[in-house]
Amino acid sequence: IHDAKQPQVFMCRRVMAFLGRSYYFFMGFRVVVKGQQVSSTEAPILVVAPHSTFFDGIVCIVAGLPSTVSRTENLATPIFGFVRCLQPVLVSRQDPDSRKNTIMEIDSRAKSGGRWPQILVFPEGTCTNRSCLITFKQGAFIPGVPVQPVVMRYPNRLDTVTWTWQGFSSTLLLLTLSQLYTNVEIEFLPPVTPTEEEKKRPVLFARTVRNVMAQALGVPVTDHTYEDCRLMISAGELTLPMEAGLVEFTKISQKLDLKWDNVKKELEGFAAVACSCKGGRINIQEFASFLKLPISPALQELFALFDRDGDGTIDFREYVIGVTILCRPANTEEVLRTAFQLFDTDEDQRITHEEFSSMLRSALGVCDLNVSKLFKEIDTDSSEFITFCK
Repeated sequence: IHDAKQPQVFMCRRVMAFLGRSYYFFMGFRVVVKGQQVSSTEAPILVVAPHSTFFDGIVCIVAGLPSTVSRTENLATPIFGFVRCLQPVLVSRQDPDSRKNTIMEIDSRAKSGGRWPQILVFPEGTCTNRSCLITFKQGAFIPGVPVQPVVMRYPNRLDTVTWTWQGFSSTLLLLTLSQLYTNVEIEFLPPVTPTEEEKKRPVLFARTVRNVMAQALGVPVTDHTYEDCRLMISAGELTLPMEAGLVEFTKISQKLDLKWDNVKKELEGFAAVACSCKGGRINIQEFASFLKLPISPALQELFALFDRDGDGTIDFREYVIGVTILCRPANTEEVLRTAFQLFDTDEDQRITHEEFSSMLRSALGVCDLNVSKLFKEIDTDSSEFITFCK
């Protein structure tokens, strides 16, 4: 069913919305709605935050059962299996093509001119404890159409609804259902229309909308994402403090073109050095021991390049940035020629054994470094310095 204006579709949604409200009412939810929801032609996409529990599904009922963007796993949840009837856009975290397909489907529906129902998205992509708004995923903002922000509040003395990213808790469910009632506030904010620049750069549009919602909620924003939660779990498994995994993954991955799997591997390397340090940080003694070098001015200078905040230790975020920038430069022609020029101190287009040894000793801070074998491997008739480096 593609046309949301068909009488049968309209009646079906009215009936399901009534049944849904009754369902929540008998579970003890008292819902207060503020603001005015606009039509699908004015704002094809509804973005809802903060997302902290599966009970947030009540916003779908209040909004007239729009299509939702939901994890495939949610269809197996007994309470919310009804979302299958809403023609959802399903996301699978196991399918490598799922993100691309989801974005294409959202874009197609958002630009259908009202033939599809509004799309409802929880742009945080995971559940939080509502103390802040984490980074919004860009999927809802890529089409470049107006969106209507919707904020959710649970103004209760006892919080029994927050499940966060760790998932379902039967204890919280029982506590919630044993209360006389649970208050829920749903507020529809005025639609936000993207500027021309925001249409070209969805990340800017997402930040604008997040700031509007954070201001309405009176909470701060943070650049952490669901990927940080996954790194936290990995850090715990490696006997590091779980907060070691909080690196603002999306933020640094965009700047350094990092993949999550690569950062996960770096976490394992970091753990090998940091596990013996208190608090999961590397001090200069551990740093020197790991590199098998004495503490020298040159080593202290290298350590300072990693230690971005100057607190005398290297945390995992600093480690990832340092390893990526300092230890794994791109072997482009320009970089390699620059390296050759650094060795060629007398600028005669040749690198002597003395120049090669002196440069490496200075860079590593080691006085008795023997590089004769390495130099011989480079100094052959059939090999140039750049070829060897590549």
